[in-house]
Amino acid sequence: MKLLRHHLVLIVFLLFPLLLSPVTVVAQTAAPLAASPLLPQNFGGWQLSSRGTTVFDATAADPAEAPLLKEYGFQKLETATYEQNGRQLKLKALGFQDATGALGAFLYYRQPRMVDESIGDLASSLNEHVLFYRANIVVDAVFDKLTVMSAAQLRELATGLPLVAGSGSKPSTLPDRLPRAQQIANTTRYAAGPVALEKIGAPVDAQLVDFAVGAEVALSKYQADPQEATLTLLEYPTPQLAADHQKRIEAAHHPANAQQNPNGPALVNLDQIYTRRTGPIVIVVSGLVTPNSAGALLNSVNYDAEVTWNERWTFNKNDNLGYVILNILALSAVLATITIVFGVGFGFARVILSRLFPGRVRSIAQGQEFIALHLGEPPAADPPNDASHSRQTG
Repeated sequence: MKLLRHHLVLIVFLLFPLLLSPVTVVAQTAAPLAASPLLPQNFGGWQLSSRGTTVFDATAADPAEAPLLKEYGFQKLETATYEQNGRQLKLKALGFQDATGALGAFLYYRQPRMVDESIGDLASSLNEHVLFYRANIVVDAVFDKLTVMSAAQLRELATGLPLVAGSGSKPSTLPDRLPRAQQIANTTRYAAGPVALEKIGAPVDAQLVDFAVGAEVALSKYQADPQEATLTLLEYPTPQLAADHQKRIEAAHHPANAQQNPNGPALVNLDQIYTRRTGPIVIVVSGLVTPNSAGALLNSVNYDAEVTWNERWTFNKNDNLGYVILNILALSAVLATITIVFGVGFGFARVILSRLFPGRVRSIAQGQEFIALHLGEPPAADPPNDASHSRQTG
């Protein structure tokens, strides 16, 4: 009994850390930004002079946009002031659950007159104001005076931010599918929920988009004839879902359906819309545009599925004549190799056995007989008949 009791204590002692490890992992992933500050003590020659506010509530971070921040996965806000040679820099960092939320917030806060910069993942600036994001953190920087080293200093800051690890560090690729030609600068927006969809002014109602199935929305404005147009991309998990929602959007926009069901889901923009589907993406062009301009925008987006070497082929290999010929050649080469190997092995075996057992196995060198047809030799004469020979002699 004592031995059994000692074994049970040992088992519990070994399993106790394993039982606690899931709780620890959950605690670490639930609030990864709460463990350490977002902004460092120093970077690029800037020294921290004072830390401002640190809040975990979206309402305290931005009362006007609190629902939007919550939908993007807001987790933490930090403000700080830095000094360098008498100059001052004010930073505001917003941490989100993943990079997709940070991308959505960056695109929403970016101002129309900003110009692109090479800082972090995406960046824009307007005079002394610089806005950039890297992975799951958005940084708003305001210099009192810009220098030629300001961009390099912010790049150093971006590389030292405490970023989320794993799949959360990769943002959505849907905004990258928007074409660049004739695009109005800084009009790209992203939404993964109804609050952001309404904020960005999408031409499609949230009920039609149906975020419950995992839809994503990205839009941008373009110069079109005669006025600007809005190109909206709605991406769904499967092409079947995209086709179904495309039909719903077209049916909801139809004038007859709008009159029969005025309180139902319908397009916010009452202008003419044009739709097209490519793979799991539904393309919607809205605004006062001509059919030719709308068609050009619709055709500017094409979905290309990712192809990797570990995916199975979708066609039947046996129906491919070239594949069958290659199989025949491969089989012939295998059979020929097997034949040569067995022939050489059999020959070596006979030689070795003839030397080990000379009395029982005769080697080929000793003139072993073998079956031959002798096709090149003349036929042999028939032997004399005994009966006829006896009559002649008699």
